[in-house]
Amino acid sequence: MTSKQRAYLMRLASNLNPIFQVGKSSLTPEVTNAIGEAFNNNELIKISVLKNCFDDPRAIGEMVAERTHSQLVQVIGKKIVLYKPNKDKPKIELPK
Repeated sequence: MTSKQRAYLMRLASNLNPIFQVGKSSLTPEVTNAIGEAFNNNELIKISVLKNCFDDPRAIGEMVAERTHSQLVQVIGKKIVLYKPNKDKPKIELPK
């Protein structure tokens, strides 16, 4: 992913609300599976890491990206943005 594509996805993600929260139990298999299933409907997902989670948000983001075969777009504070294109009907067209 180029920096231009990453910047484009960051602009799109700025208007998104987090659809998942990671709490004190950190990253459970159930949360990972739910995030993976959410990529069926959304190509761009924002995740919020709550204050009672003591794990590093970047490490959580990298772990989720690896487990769901998605790409980590950005981590700002306690917000994680992930991108996984839909193979059948992509909704987001990345700039070249």
